[in-house]
Amino acid sequence: MADENPEQNNKTQGQSTQRGGSEPEPTDPRIKSRRRFVVIGVVAILLVGVLLFWWHSTYYEDTDDAQVNGNLIQISARIAGHVIKVDVEENQYVDKGTLIAELDPTDFQTAVQQDEANLASAEAAYEAARVNVPVTHVNTGAALYSAGADVSGSQAGVAQAEKQLQAAQAAVAQAKANSVKSQQDLERYTPLVEKDVISKLQYDAAVAAATADKAAVAQAEANLQGARDAVRIAHDRVTQAQASYHNALTGPQQVAIQKARADQAAALVQQAKAQLEQAKLNLSYTKIYAPTAGIITNKSVQVGQNVSVGQNMMTLVSLDDIWVTANFKETQLDHMRAGQPVVISVDAYGGRKYDGRVTQIGGATGSVLSLFPPENATGNYVKVVQRVPVRIDFTKPSQIADHLLRPGMSVEPRVRVKD
Repeated sequence: MADENPEQNNKTQGQSTQRGGSEPEPTDPRIKSRRRFVVIGVVAILLVGVLLFWWHSTYYEDTDDAQVNGNLIQISARIAGHVIKVDVEENQYVDKGTLIAELDPTDFQTAVQQDEANLASAEAAYEAARVNVPVTHVNTGAALYSAGADVSGSQAGVAQAEKQLQAAQAAVAQAKANSVKSQQDLERYTPLVEKDVISKLQYDAAVAAATADKAAVAQAEANLQGARDAVRIAHDRVTQAQASYHNALTGPQQVAIQKARADQAAALVQQAKAQLEQAKLNLSYTKIYAPTAGIITNKSVQVGQNVSVGQNMMTLVSLDDIWVTANFKETQLDHMRAGQPVVISVDAYGGRKYDGRVTQIGGATGSVLSLFPPENATGNYVKVVQRVPVRIDFTKPSQIADHLLRPGMSVEPRVRVKD
């Protein structure tokens, strides 16, 4: 029976082979060729992947621990005052120089007016002191010349008085001599008149002459005393004139004193000017402007509020001066240098690309710069790869001119560390 149906036996054996053993290789060459191409393609893809990984890991370093950073400017008042107007709203975009808030300027306007008056007074005082300098110079010069002339005149007066004293002394001597002679004549005439040798007339003439000569002596002595007083007065005048002359010699010092007063007045003018400038500055501080373009956040000031110097009123987020802080692993910094180009991918905008460059590599790791640096003095130490902050600046201002980037956004920078 088995020999009679060979085809049935072969069919039965084939079915048993398909059930119990492996599938035989197909004999169609097209299937073999297709499988060969698939294997080659897979190997090629693996090789390309390996090459791309090697090329990327060799020439580029990237990280997903990065974010956009910017300046958060705390807007505060430079003077204490009363808020009369707030010109911005929360999350409002402002350009540089936009008026943000206004303080009551009344007190500061009054201060400006007062300082202007003080300046005018100081300038008038300076002008008067400045004019007095040449006047004092002329007056002291004239006083010195006059005092010198007075000294010469007084000394000449002394000489004249002394000569008059000498003349008075001679007159006294002469009057005394005449008085002695007339007295002697009278003494001689007295016995003669008694004996009628001479006439009574001659005797009376002798008595009168003796009396006159005696009076002449008294007058001469009085003139002598007057001459002596005149000499003393002349000496006093010389002393007074010399004192005036010595006083006039201080003319240069008086001029210097007046000039010092003028300089002091000039300094007071400068002080008044500085006070006026400060008052004007304080008045200008009543209007608070945006120091740069950005977005207003954390607005806490309200109309009617009294603010003090340095009190935070709001925060201005600058959108023009932004950069990227990327925390790279310490193992990625071997070939990283400042100035290397960077391609920055922003997560918020579907991976939009920005151009940048490495500007700075941090001076310490993030853990060291944290508020509470880790302590590794215990015995349970586990080595952890540290990260170092790297600053990346945008190189094309036109790319960030649309102000789409915000501080805190996540980005992925890719640094080309090798050419």
